[in-house]
Amino acid sequence: GSRLSNIALAAPGSAYPSDEILLVVFLRGGWDALNAAPPIAGPDRDAYVLARPYLKVPASRAGAALPLNATLGLHPGLAPLHSLYQAGKVAVVHAVGLQSDTRSHFDAMQFIELGTPGSKITPTGWLSRHLSSVGLPSVVTMPAVSASTIQPASLLGNTETIAAATLSNFNIGGNWYWQDFQRLALRNMYIGDTWLHSAGSQTLDAVDVIESANPGTYTAANGAVYPGGSFGDQLKMLAQLIKMEIGVRVATVDIGGWDTHESQGDGSGGYFASLMAQLGQGLAAFYTDLDGAGANNFTRKLTVVTMSEFGRRLRENDAGGTDHGHGSAMFVMGGNVNGGQVYGAWPGLANNQLYDNADLAVTTDYRQVLSEIVVKRLANPSLDAVFPSFSHAPWMNIVRGLDVTQPISQAFLPGLRR
Repeated sequence: GSRLSNIALAAPGSAYPSDEILLVVFLRGGWDALNAAPPIAGPDRDAYVLARPYLKVPASRAGAALPLNATLGLHPGLAPLHSLYQAGKVAVVHAVGLQSDTRSHFDAMQFIELGTPGSKITPTGWLSRHLSSVGLPSVVTMPAVSASTIQPASLLGNTETIAAATLSNFNIGGNWYWQDFQRLALRNMYIGDTWLHSAGSQTLDAVDVIESANPGTYTAANGAVYPGGSFGDQLKMLAQLIKMEIGVRVATVDIGGWDTHESQGDGSGGYFASLMAQLGQGLAAFYTDLDGAGANNFTRKLTVVTMSEFGRRLRENDAGGTDHGHGSAMFVMGGNVNGGQVYGAWPGLANNQLYDNADLAVTTDYRQVLSEIVVKRLANPSLDAVFPSFSHAPWMNIVRGLDVTQPISQAFLPGLRR
């Protein structure tokens, strides 16, 4: 992969080359942001407790929320992330989401992943548009990886995405005796100049590279322990691919099960708490695994962002769960995150402050968070291409980096890794 210590000024309107890596974690199902980061003090705590007599996360005693600031806390299942939050590596953005009104999973996910709220006919996803506008160097072998068997809508239209749920199964099947002959035949089939020949050749290259890494023997560094299950396995797979330095620029991974209409569990225990523990342990292990020294410190160029299609309603329902809501929360993690802070304007939980008298209001458009990462970490000034018709507000300064949308006079600029 490309390892740049300096970046040269690009032509007007083009992107600056960067070897930064973005991992997008999608929490599918609409997670309960009000229990992920609940109010722990003040009048909003009273409103929260009244609305959630069973589901509330305690503010004190065993199983209490871990303090983020004077008024908001973190679900105890996310304790591994709380340590990183205190170390300034994790930031929380609350009351964030779609400005448009929908409680449909499918509509909301498409709006978010396409990057065009209100329109589902956009032919490309926002990550695809980022990659196509940034101008990647020719040495990049595997720019986009989906830790899944399918390509997510955020990478719709990108022909270079490698979709792999596990590296061990990313190979050419068939009888072992004939595999060398199969590879030779396939190589000969994909010699040509068309997009089809290029895609076939790239796939064969990816198979060769991944098999050479012997993925079944990978051991996480720094004592990192990934949770059992597909989420932990896929994070471990992505960590290995990043360390192979084969040009990974963006990656996606999903963790589902957040549609908690019933049997969500009490605030610090039960089903939701187990999902929280899986998420927190997985992300903390991923960061720890990549947090090396010198050239092996991959966290210096890593940004992780979590998102969900929407949050849940303030009031618990009669089935011990929560219904589809509006405002959500995003986490941003990385070596260049201004962590240890909660970002976004908190709207309050009084009835007249709720969206539709039922939900946490959205005060920050989710594209505002992603735009800052795209510009300041991924060094891509082409926001009009990545998020059409979106005019960002002043940066929230969630991440450190270079604002490449501003004029720069120097012939050479220091690298984005700081």
